[in-house]
Amino acid sequence: QVQLVESGGGLVQAGGSLGLSCVASGRAFSLYTMGWFRQAPGKEREFVAVASWNGTRTYYADSVKGRFTISRGNAGNTVYLQMNSLKPEDTATYYCAVSYRGPNVIHPHQYEHWGQGTQVTVSS
Repeated sequence: QVQLVESGGGLVQAGGSLGLSCVASGRAFSLYTMGWFRQAPGKEREFVAVASWNGTRTYYADSVKGRFTISRGNAGNTVYLQMNSLKPEDTATYYCAVSYRGPNVIHPHQYEHWGQGTQVTVSS
């Protein structure tokens, strides 16, 4: 059974930092693209960042470029998202996902597996 579990969300003041983690199990995810999306209330799920199977190729949404960093763990089944200089507009539920395509996959329909999400709230 495929399972993705995110952790690391929370409440932080604007300008602060948070780190998210996602661990995938149930398949050889070290061979696949892993990405992060987010969804705020009343809004569509949007792309945040994606990393290739070995982490050497990464892509970011313009809104987070220069502030967020995505990386893969050594075992390949973990993906991290380091978020710095957080803004209130970064407030959302953050989801990790796995794609069999890639690595420049930025649309939700291009991903096959999803985590349950972790809440990030940035206060002004």
